[in-house]
Amino acid sequence: MTQDPSITAQHTAREIGDHPVVEKGARLGFAVSGLIHLLIGWLALKIAWGLGGSSADKSGALETVADGSTGPFLLWLAVIGFALLALWQVTEAVVGRHGGEAKDRAKAAGKAAMYTFFAYSAFAVTKGAVSSDEKKTDEATAGLLSSPGGRVLVGLLAVAILATAAYHLHKGWTKGFLEELESHPGTWAERLGRAGYLAKGVALAVVGVLFGSAALSSRAAEAGGLDAALKTLRDQPFGPFLLTVVALGFVAAGLYSFVKARHAKL
Repeated sequence: MTQDPSITAQHTAREIGDHPVVEKGARLGFAVSGLIHLLIGWLALKIAWGLGGSSADKSGALETVADGSTGPFLLWLAVIGFALLALWQVTEAVVGRHGGEAKDRAKAAGKAAMYTFFAYSAFAVTKGAVSSDEKKTDEATAGLLSSPGGRVLVGLLAVAILATAAYHLHKGWTKGFLEELESHPGTWAERLGRAGYLAKGVALAVVGVLFGSAALSSRAAEAGGLDAALKTLRDQPFGPFLLTVVALGFVAAGLYSFVKARHAKL
């Protein structure tokens, strides 16, 4: 009797996801994500107070890692960690063990794509191919705006980013991130997670507004990624203080990622 292909796929995905190498790699991926968040927080603090430095985004963080004496080693750890974390997310999208609902599978698939991109970005930096996230954003937005219905597409992207921001804010405010852990990590870890998700929610909300502005004006330069969003916060009244709070939130997110590396439900 031939077995249902979907059942076979789920069985294979479950075996891959439960493999010790994949599980340890996923935890390494969370730890690397923590390092990236810490560096973004540090770069954002430098922007807040006019101290220069790289752009406060993933590319700037990876560039900062590459400039260190242990740069190549850490970059390859990032490639491996993000790649295995992406693979684990793929198995979650197929198996759907933690929740199992369609939205949980879709969320896992989205995270798999994100971590795959992170792994590729880290790999590109090991080869010396450094390109700022802002440049990529401008080019991608310009391409969308020049296509038929481009303003609508960029507007829909803005709505999606704002929805993601709302998700982070809700998750931080309600402490929904604790559901992803095997056990409660303690009060301080809970506070770090809450601050981290709220800070990322604020930053993503500004990114969404920038994309919305680009859609309304048809000017790709008005769109921007994380670095542009943080600089927009800096340029507001009391901006340096506001950006400092957000930067410390990213630091908190980084520290929480280290907690997640140990306590994540895998």
